[in-house]
Amino acid sequence: MAFDGVVISNIVKDMKERLTGGRIYKIYQPENDEINLVIKNLGTTFRLMLNASPTLPLVYFLSENKANPATAPNFCMLLRKHIGNGRIVGIEQPGFERIIMIDIEHLDEMGDLCRKKLVIELMGKHSNIIFMEENGRIVDAIKRIGAQISSVREVLPGYDYVLPPNEKMDPSEVSKEYFQTVILEKAMSVEKAIYSSVTGFSKLIAGELCYEAEVDGNFSTDSLAVGNKEALWDAFSGLVARVKDGNYEPVIVYNEDEPVAFSSIPLKMYGDLRQEYFGDISELLACYYAKKDIYSRIRQKSTDLRKVLATAVERTSRKYDIQRRQLKDTEKRDKYRIYGELLQTYGYEVQTGDKEVTVMNYYTNKEVTIPLDTTMTPVENANRYFNKYNKLKRTYEASLTLVEESKKTLEHLLSLQNSIEIATSEADLAEIKEEMVMAGLIKAKQGKKNGVKQEKSKPLHYISSDGFHMYVGKNNLQNDRLTFKTAGTKDLWFHAKEMPGSHVIVKLEGAEDVPDATYEEAARLAAYYSSGKTSPKVEIDYTRRGNLKKPPQANPGYVIYHTNYSMVALPDIRGIEEVKE
Repeated sequence: MAFDGVVISNIVKDMKERLTGGRIYKIYQPENDEINLVIKNLGTTFRLMLNASPTLPLVYFLSENKANPATAPNFCMLLRKHIGNGRIVGIEQPGFERIIMIDIEHLDEMGDLCRKKLVIELMGKHSNIIFMEENGRIVDAIKRIGAQISSVREVLPGYDYVLPPNEKMDPSEVSKEYFQTVILEKAMSVEKAIYSSVTGFSKLIAGELCYEAEVDGNFSTDSLAVGNKEALWDAFSGLVARVKDGNYEPVIVYNEDEPVAFSSIPLKMYGDLRQEYFGDISELLACYYAKKDIYSRIRQKSTDLRKVLATAVERTSRKYDIQRRQLKDTEKRDKYRIYGELLQTYGYEVQTGDKEVTVMNYYTNKEVTIPLDTTMTPVENANRYFNKYNKLKRTYEASLTLVEESKKTLEHLLSLQNSIEIATSEADLAEIKEEMVMAGLIKAKQGKKNGVKQEKSKPLHYISSDGFHMYVGKNNLQNDRLTFKTAGTKDLWFHAKEMPGSHVIVKLEGAEDVPDATYEEAARLAAYYSSGKTSPKVEIDYTRRGNLKKPPQANPGYVIYHTNYSMVALPDIRGIEEVKE
């Protein structure tokens, strides 16, 4: 898991600096498996979240209070009784374990000074928050674990607390000899040998060590040379020393805009992806899980829409290919017309029983050989070719209309798919769904309106390096509003050439034109928010908004223009300032 011993050591460092000597002012339990402590220290109020969720156990500082139940649960009341107004005197992480221990000093019912210990175990489905006496006797736990749940370790009031069983070694106690002759000799991949042998090391950390040592972590330990083992030890010992010194650099790695990994150390193995560094690990965790939640929720809610679109795109693509083949088959229609005309002109040269006749084509001044039906007269052969021509002509006219319709439908479907890829809110999905209802792809749900007006999604907002406001539509309905309602006739409009993508508007705000840097940045936005974002370069059309027209009955987001310029842009928006609204 990403919330490994290295990240926890970073949190513990911050907790020691901020909370040691502080008083516990308030205690809340907003969830069944979560405790929030409000602590006053150093003239500041800190809010610490302790979450023992089996799916996402976390500990970090909150920036604001969370909503709490009107009646406090029993475990929360127990903590308030014993450690309310208590003073935090110590915080530790045993080894690199995913465990945090908080020592709290308080007055008992007789007014005597005594200590209690709050232990937070962050171990996936085995996560827990345990409250115990100084001598290790458990007072209670947020999750009581009896023999029927675990035969290995019971966590119940009155029992002695014991650390979870662990066969791994504390990394600070691993010697070079043990690392190279025991850990790196296990019959498994190099990466697995490290994270399965060392406490608190996740697969991510092990992978980073392998990358720094220039070793493929998926290779077997049997493939390691002496030099490889030396490089791995150097990377391992360097990381341990870094953690001991408290030298952390919290970072989130993004695949485009989606967060994919985080750690408290630089992740050099993701050098080709965008990385964002933070000065505070709690700020990082809040940001990472908030963004991860958005992507997970949007992806989940858009699953049905994606399936509908994928089916429609596949069906329309097949139909479009068949129609284009039929259209191509009609290309020989003019040849049949010419054969008929030439037979009318040179029919006298045809002898009974001739299978073909070679005559001069007066359109090209070249000889042409015309196949003949021996059972027909020259006039009948000519009429046969005229009939073929007329049939193919009718097919051509009908196919041309169908091909154009299918092409527009396919382009619209692909634009809807692109819109889903850049959707960042439920309001975005609601507009995409509305457009799909308009297109007949899905049925509108019948139900009573509750009188609440559906919030319209807003375009993305950027500011160029020259200070000009740039707006990016996230779906076709938004593109229409942005282009024909928000933009003025003199504002600049950008769009990826001949592919689905967002409309990008640059507001001139009275200026006659914008500097070259703004043109380049707007084009980069149009390239990035298009279906060509994975291409090395994307051709971008740009023009004044006044040059755009929307044909009657056109699909949302569709415009035509005849006056424009083009440029090539990189689909990379790093360095362009985004305005959060």
